[in-house]
Amino acid sequence: MSVQEYLDKHMLSRKIEDAVNAAVRAKTSDPVLFISNHMRKAVPSVITKIKARQILDSRGIPTVEVDLHTNKGMFRASAPSGDVTGMYEAVELRDGDKGTYLGNSVTRAVKNVNEKISEALIGMDPTLQSQIDQAMIDLDKTEKKGELGANAILAVSIAACKAGAAEKEVPLYKHIADLSGKTNLTLPVPAFTLISGGKHSGSNLAIQEIMVLPVGASRFAEALQMGSETYHHLKAVITEKYGEHGCNVGEDGGFAPNISSVQEGLDLVKEAISRTGYNDRIKIAIDVAATAFCIGTKYDLDFKSPNRSGQNFKSGEDMIEMYKELCTEYPIVSIEDPFDKEDWEHIKYFSSLGLCQVVGDGLLMSNPKRIERAIHESTCNALLLKINQIGTVTEALEVVKLAKDAHWGVVVSHRSGETDDSFISDLSVGLATGQIKAGAPCRGERLAKYNQLLRIEEELGDQAVYAGEDWRLT
Repeated sequence: MSVQEYLDKHMLSRKIEDAVNAAVRAKTSDPVLFISNHMRKAVPSVITKIKARQILDSRGIPTVEVDLHTNKGMFRASAPSGDVTGMYEAVELRDGDKGTYLGNSVTRAVKNVNEKISEALIGMDPTLQSQIDQAMIDLDKTEKKGELGANAILAVSIAACKAGAAEKEVPLYKHIADLSGKTNLTLPVPAFTLISGGKHSGSNLAIQEIMVLPVGASRFAEALQMGSETYHHLKAVITEKYGEHGCNVGEDGGFAPNISSVQEGLDLVKEAISRTGYNDRIKIAIDVAATAFCIGTKYDLDFKSPNRSGQNFKSGEDMIEMYKELCTEYPIVSIEDPFDKEDWEHIKYFSSLGLCQVVGDGLLMSNPKRIERAIHESTCNALLLKINQIGTVTEALEVVKLAKDAHWGVVVSHRSGETDDSFISDLSVGLATGQIKAGAPCRGERLAKYNQLLRIEEELGDQAVYAGEDWRLT
């Protein structure tokens, strides 16, 4: 295309003339800057360049970062990653060369972005999120995004979403709300990880996390304060009982004292809450991640204790009785993955008791088919949304709609392998999920999410609404 053809196609001669006239009328002191800004608004934005690279996540493991360019600027995003990849989730593409990053390099995924995805998306309107995501899905041609890599596709999808918000000149959370048809922007209740166990720490605790939810806060800033204060009181409680070595932390920032029973961990958290004086304004949630210690049809709560492993097997019925006791003795309002990912029978029965919110993570894998089955069978009543398990922003919005239409709770979640990308903060506000799980109130990659929520609340001002006691927003 010649210069004249380009000018004619975009009617730039007329737009340049309009920009000059506007600068004259405004009597601007910097006409070049004025005209430049005027032209940016006058010319519709398109994707002009996409560049990917390999970076390291919070665990020191490679992941994909993408810079997506439009005439509005450059927009950066990165893909998170989990410890375990399930058979029902989108596929991360890794190189597999054990001689480089122990096989975890993502140079193939990066190459796919820089060559195949880039070529397909250049020239597209960044506000058309569903079309961008569908173009990548069509290019991949596999059910679980195994050809291009879900890590490649997701990083581009998030970057495009940020570019779309910039084109519309609205905050990212507002753009996400528009994409999903939402109007009720809501700051979520954070589920702060206080104690890490399971595969997230080296302690003997079988369950993966003990969390606190400041449901009694009046705004998100107060919730963050309550979570932080409880965290530091817990550090003092652990130090008094186990010494300073008990304050080592797991991958998501939770303390990892060498305890072996969930009751012992809950007692520590209960004491920390008591010391804050917040009492009933803070509730407790646990992530059991029971698949990690399910052997056949039994659950080994001592699987991390070599000398005792195999001596404390519990049946599904035993686990239900344990959960009943825990919900009676402690202010537990949510339990995630209380049984193995294929133990639909016991999860369904436990959910039917109505003791607390029952969250499906490994059970669902953010997979629409699994979610539809769980809704049909009334298996659980909340979705843990991990966007890298499904692979695009559009598909994430679709599964959240599925869950919300079924009157489920939705928890937007981080992964163990995180970056400083705070996209899930805007996602939780724009989708009004009411809940976010982003780790402990420490470590930079976790605080990136919580600090972004502070900024959003500040930006919304008097219009800011914190989910609080209505945290399930069903």
